[in-house]
Amino acid sequence: MGSAALEILGLVLCLVGWVGLILACGLPMWQVTAFLDHNIVTAQTTWKGLWMSCVVQSTGHMQCKVYDSVLALSTEVQAARALTVGAVLLALVALFVTLAGAQCTTCVAPGPGKARVALTGGALYALCGLLALVPLCWFANIVVREFYDPTVPMSQKYELGAALYIGWAASALLMCGGGLVCCGAWVCAGRPDLSFPVKYSAPRRPAAGGDYDKKNYV
Repeated sequence: MGSAALEILGLVLCLVGWVGLILACGLPMWQVTAFLDHNIVTAQTTWKGLWMSCVVQSTGHMQCKVYDSVLALSTEVQAARALTVGAVLLALVALFVTLAGAQCTTCVAPGPGKARVALTGGALYALCGLLALVPLCWFANIVVREFYDPTVPMSQKYELGAALYIGWAASALLMCGGGLVCCGAWVCAGRPDLSFPVKYSAPRRPAAGGDYDKKNYV
């Protein structure tokens, strides 16, 4: 039962991390306008993301524009798009694999093979978290480097946006959840007595009088 609890807890963390990764991918706040020196009082704030850029006026009005051309985007934005979408799709595959190998499901017959399927799902989730870290850290490094670059004008300096922090938290949840799923599958493979108790009962047979037999069959 302990190993099954580890798998369920790990799967919940992975699902939360997956939702957070989708949210980070779609939000336009990967980099936001930095308020420096004379830019403390400004009429608008600029957000930039993977798919669109937004301008927020001081009145609260926001206007967003989707990028017109993919090829016209910078290399880091194109790579971040591909890696983030790939991580989201990989997490979807990991979800089906983990559910198939989980002890609380009957998709695969109990045994070492079922534990190996769950172990594969947990490893895919951990790989998904690592894959999502690449564009996040790469993008953050570019933002920080340009922020401290004296040749970049003050009006073109940006800071780390909220989407990056959400993405980092999601990556941590995916890696932690994948690790817990792997631990649960590993414990189940080594200690079958700690696995999820699954009991099967035979259907009741009708008696001669038409009523079902009152005996319990296991």
